[in-house]
Amino acid sequence: MSPVSPLDRNWLNEEPSVRSVQRWGFIEARRNRAPGERKSTGEVRVSKRNEKFEVLEHSSGVTYRKAGDDYFQKRQLKRVASVLSLWALGVGAVISGDFFGWNFGLTSGGFGGLLVATIVITIMYIGLCYSIAEMSPALPHTGGAYSFGRSAMGPWGGFITGLGENMEYILTPAVIVVGIGGYMGSILNDLFSWTIPQPLWWLIFYAIFIGLNIIGAEASFRFTVAITFIALAILLVFWIGAIPHFDLDLALNIAPEGGNSKWFPKGIGGIFAALPFAIWFYLAIEELPLAAEESHDPKRDMPKGIMLGLLTLGIAAFLTLFLNSGIEPGAAEVGESLEPLFLGFQTIFGDGIGASLLALVAVAGLVASFHTIIYAYGRNIYSLSRAGYFPHWLSPTLRTRQTPHIALIVGGVIGFTAAWILYEFGTDASGEQTPVGAALLTMAVFGAVISYFMQMVSFVLLRRDLPNIERPYRSPVGVAGAIVAAVIALISLVSLFLDKGYRPGVVGALLWFAAGLLYFALGGRNRLVFSPEEEFAVNMRAQHGKGAHSAGSASAPGTRAPTSPSSS
Repeated sequence: MSPVSPLDRNWLNEEPSVRSVQRWGFIEARRNRAPGERKSTGEVRVSKRNEKFEVLEHSSGVTYRKAGDDYFQKRQLKRVASVLSLWALGVGAVISGDFFGWNFGLTSGGFGGLLVATIVITIMYIGLCYSIAEMSPALPHTGGAYSFGRSAMGPWGGFITGLGENMEYILTPAVIVVGIGGYMGSILNDLFSWTIPQPLWWLIFYAIFIGLNIIGAEASFRFTVAITFIALAILLVFWIGAIPHFDLDLALNIAPEGGNSKWFPKGIGGIFAALPFAIWFYLAIEELPLAAEESHDPKRDMPKGIMLGLLTLGIAAFLTLFLNSGIEPGAAEVGESLEPLFLGFQTIFGDGIGASLLALVAVAGLVASFHTIIYAYGRNIYSLSRAGYFPHWLSPTLRTRQTPHIALIVGGVIGFTAAWILYEFGTDASGEQTPVGAALLTMAVFGAVISYFMQMVSFVLLRRDLPNIERPYRSPVGVAGAIVAAVIALISLVSLFLDKGYRPGVVGALLWFAAGLLYFALGGRNRLVFSPEEEFAVNMRAQHGKGAHSAGSASAPGTRAPTSPSSS
């Protein structure tokens, strides 16, 4: 299949004078602005030139560099993803949440607390997914969340949104690889009484799956589809096998504190403390827009992939919560385990080789998410680097494979290092070792909920400020759904500070975020490039802001919008 330029525009083949009119023609409109008229966030003015590129100064205090064609030729992707690939990418990215991670919420809030938290978080993801299902086909760029934030709130809004997603996608594989190490260590010890240091497991799996992602997007998507079906099959075996063993009392066997009920042993506060772990049932479903430039038809397939993925994950979340908590050894032990599904298989099949082999196969669920979120952080770093928010040297792709190999390797090194630091040095306020997986999960959720809030703000602003852009799909829950999701995201952010044991992870996340903002403020904001995301944000605001007429804004919620005359 032939490579597709990330710009996917005709202007690359046109004369420079024509390109200048197309890209910078709206500058004249700024000069003719009436006195007192509000300045558009998309306006730029020519600042200076040098021999290599034209430098432009943006009204938001950032500087753009107009890169030559060769810059983008070195940063190409290939269109290989179908709607099945997108569904598998979304489900595969999240499915590990049913194998590991969610169970820490039992310790934080008890079964009832985690159940209520899961219901609340499901509502948040409904609003989030409908919103990104609308925004992604309207802004079909690899930037994903950063692209939404950039179009709605300018460069700073785009960077903050992208940085939150960057933290989420780099740290989530680190969480998952800790789970993989826990499963593999238990299986190897059970079968052969061997012990391998956990960081060595992490290094092995990082090397394998970064390599697979570098080989090529087509092979990567094929593997994603296969491993996602295997993971769902393993869960199906567990759900069916667990039903005869289910006992609600086992789900409620966590000792209540301070006169609380067995449903809510930690009280109402336990619901809030469980929110970050309920997010683990869905975290990363929102990565699908990162595949927009590798999808055959993002305007048609992206909404389908997102919503079908959400439905699949919602069913899996509640089945796993009930059936894994409500069989031996019960919620108290499951809530502290690094391999909760393995405990369930031992209950169903006994302690023999059969349970260990099934648990080995169950690692497929963790591998599915590990592999697909490595893909996500690679595309996130690639898109932010291509636009200049991150250093430019991170975004080149392999000439023969069209995969962002540097971004994939660097993201893996950062994730592994974060896990290793917590493994070696992480302690809580009392001096006890902080669970590595749970602390990393808290950090990943920190980045995620910031990104979610910013994306929901972006949705509302895009509806208000760019009502006339073509929207192939419109959210049936609209602005109200986005606002509800944003409020829940903020509550989830506050909840991260409730568990003292995981506060070191939150502090680490704050430092990560502060370092990113400092980098952008001191230097990154002066190195931006007009990538597809940036070009869209600037030109669409000039062409389709309030007052422009388009049929694209007239479609009914939840339906395909008619194509606007200006886009045909």
